Amino acid sequence: MKKLWLLLLGAMFCLCVSVAADAQLDLQGDTTIPEKEGILQLEKGNFKRALRKHKQLLVHFYTPLTSEGHRVAAAFEAAAAELQGSEVKLAVIDVTKEKELVKKLHSSASILTWLQRRAGTFADLIVDLNQLEAIDDLMVVGFFKELNHELVQVFYAAAIDLPDIRFAVTQDDEVISKYTVTQDVVLLLKKTQLIQTYRMKPETPKEELVVFISVYQMDPVTEYNGQTASQILGSPVLNHALLFVNKSSEDFREIFSAFHNAAEAFRLKILFVLVNVDEHRNGRLMEYFRVRHFDAPHIRLVNLTDQITYQMLSETLDEGSIKQFCQSYLEGKAKPKLMSEPIPERWDQRPVKELVGVTLEKVAFNPNKTVFVLFYLAYSEMSRALFPLWEELAEAVKDWEDVVIAQIDASTNDINMSMQGSYPSLCLFPALYAERVVVYTGKRNIKDLVRFMDKEMRKAKRDRVKEDEDRRKYIDTLKTEEAKKTKSKDEL
Repeated sequence: MKKLWLLLLGAMFCLCVSVAADAQLDLQGDTTIPEKEGILQLEKGNFKRALRKHKQLLVHFYTPLTSEGHRVAAAFEAAAAELQGSEVKLAVIDVTKEKELVKKLHSSASILTWLQRRAGTFADLIVDLNQLEAIDDLMVVGFFKELNHELVQVFYAAAIDLPDIRFAVTQDDEVISKYTVTQDVVLLLKKTQLIQTYRMKPETPKEELVVFISVYQMDPVTEYNGQTASQILGSPVLNHALLFVNKSSEDFREIFSAFHNAAEAFRLKILFVLVNVDEHRNGRLMEYFRVRHFDAPHIRLVNLTDQITYQMLSETLDEGSIKQFCQSYLEGKAKPKLMSEPIPERWDQRPVKELVGVTLEKVAFNPNKTVFVLFYLAYSEMSRALFPLWEELAEAVKDWEDVVIAQIDASTNDINMSMQGSYPSLCLFPALYAERVVVYTGKRNIKDLVRFMDKEMRKAKRDRVKEDEDRRKYIDTLKTEEAKKTKSKDEL
């Protein structure tokens, strides 16, 4: 799942490699690796040799002829200029030729910060409040009783893993009193405002501190866009709740408030993400999750490691319902959204045929059948209210030749076809070779439904005559061409 998400973002990544020099390695026959502006130009033939030759090698895997590639290349060159004479060597590889993609590259400042922290410059030292007030960006501040304590080493280790974030330590009494904290505490500050507090313990692992900082540097709900995508996908929290919603809808504020409040309750466990369905640049993401514009508002839960998604089955997206859904997911009680439910026994022997994902297209697009399908949501009262009407319709047309009345639960089966309108939706599939879908928008009563079916079937019958005529012409053309080829072979 995570790889599939990454494919939505583009293809510019980097790899950081640290290799110990082998004094016994025989380098006879080694050729010079080409350089440009102090940066090694690597390819498959010299990549391993570069790893052996340089103690620390930082490689940028780039895609040429892209604006992103040019931007990062400039940052990479800036970093290379400042690293001249050090043990660190920078290199680039064209991924269109070498086909290797790894960790996403940050900026030249991040590269330098990462290298400096690896070398031992982990954090700034704050000695008075003026230093804090001069910083606008997010800052992680550690309040430690002793700077040589093992907790500080854990703090420094976290700083190495998060080069985009500024770290600082302090023992200043005035700073400590401002935030009314005791020693051995980590604070997340933004423009001197306290975001969150984390109390370190002797058994605190670095990974736990990294998760805490990574999560709380983000808002409780993060909107998915080009600027936040890398943060979302790089989050150590692998459970993601996605709210697909139209931000211009009348009920957006109410829904967002409920989603935001639920997000506060599940920090560190679930990452809450908002996807604006009215933003065309989110089309590929919506396509991947098979969410259509009219499905909104709609909530999915996904774990980036197991490729399984869960759909919130509720008509009301209030705070309580969202919390209940998230809790059931964490407890393993939520049912995953499947591409298809199992085919029910004797499904085709009932007056109303019960379709599932794997039978929908085969039944609906049968060129010799007129198929009228109710797309419903099992948890929707509006959908369930149509069940008696649909049974009545099946009874009314039971003697019609080659007519199928069917229904499918869209909440548990993926509907991989173009549709318009929200659920419940009534769609007629005429008996044609062309895969035509006609959405019924009239009054929902037997008289109007039967009149609609009769009208569409008469139209389809006329269209079918033309289809059959075109098919005959096509077959005749093929036969003529084949006869010409046979004649030419005989003449030869």
